[in-house]
Amino acid sequence: MGPHPAVAAIRLAVRRVLHDVLTDLQRTSENAPPRPPLPPQSPHEQAASPLVLVACSGGADSMALASALAFEAPKLGMRAGGITVDHGLQPGSDLRAAEVVVRLTALGLTPVESAAVDVGRDGGPEAAARDARYAALDAAAERHSAAAVLLGHTRDDQAETVLLGLARGSGIRSLSGMAATSGVAGRYRRPFLHLDRQTARKACMVQSLPVWDDPHNADPAYTRSRLRHEGLPALEKALGKGVVEALARTAQLSRDDADALDTWAAQAETTVRDATGLLECAKLYALPPAVRRRIVRRAAIDAGAPAGSLFARHIEEVDRLITGWRGQGAINLPGKVVAQRQGGRLVIRQG
Repeated sequence: MGPHPAVAAIRLAVRRVLHDVLTDLQRTSENAPPRPPLPPQSPHEQAASPLVLVACSGGADSMALASALAFEAPKLGMRAGGITVDHGLQPGSDLRAAEVVVRLTALGLTPVESAAVDVGRDGGPEAAARDARYAALDAAAERHSAAAVLLGHTRDDQAETVLLGLARGSGIRSLSGMAATSGVAGRYRRPFLHLDRQTARKACMVQSLPVWDDPHNADPAYTRSRLRHEGLPALEKALGKGVVEALARTAQLSRDDADALDTWAAQAETTVRDATGLLECAKLYALPPAVRRRIVRRAAIDAGAPAGSLFARHIEEVDRLITGWRGQGAINLPGKVVAQRQGGRLVIRQG
């Protein structure tokens, strides 16, 4: 008799991602330039296999992911480890992190560690916690030379992300939600984006895996929590079941469109710069708005504007220097970046 359908589903999702990681490692190895001979290695070093880490909070999604990784990785000749991040935002968070370490170790993961972080204030509590968490995960991946870090975001998380992007009015890239693969060299992988939250919870239940429900996930002080417990249920009541699946499908379609537009913009950018590298307003004007604004956004980021602080309204103001020029002055952007029109050229630089 095979595993429970929920367990089978999470294992299949992880198996597919691990295959992708191995394929990417093979391609990287084949395309890498020749290296000088390495010093003699110990048998242990010679036998070392790729390491994949799971980021685990102790919740149902990430515990289900950890259990599937522990089951699938050895079958593919890979090592499985785990990391939990202690944000220090709740009393006893250090003890909770220590419990997660014990649970991951019991699953057979190694190495397993807890990383304590200091959460700042930039961008609000949710964004600050996310930035601190990813910094800790990046550091762990570098320290252990991990081939990938698996994240337990589900289809429900994707639907929430799409709605948050829609509310911000940030454009098609925000509507594309979370990518299945992201980060430096595709470090972060999200195997569960096509699985719902209930499947992960069911997998934990049938495997008798203890899970922790973060009280922040039910705290109405957080935007995502209100959306999860009030917004999405209201949409399903008004529109019927299937809203989450439709939003996740919208994310994938939007990502495909956004990727195509990004590629077009990257190719077009070389044609709208003069011999000195400045952007020519007349040539920019001739491009479709979606392509032109992508070029403007990239130029602002290259000049030092933080991507996370650069919103649609900023790009629209700069775009008016191209499409509605009436002698207006410079536009101040985040990161002390200034955009202005000079002699038919769009100049974006540090102020």
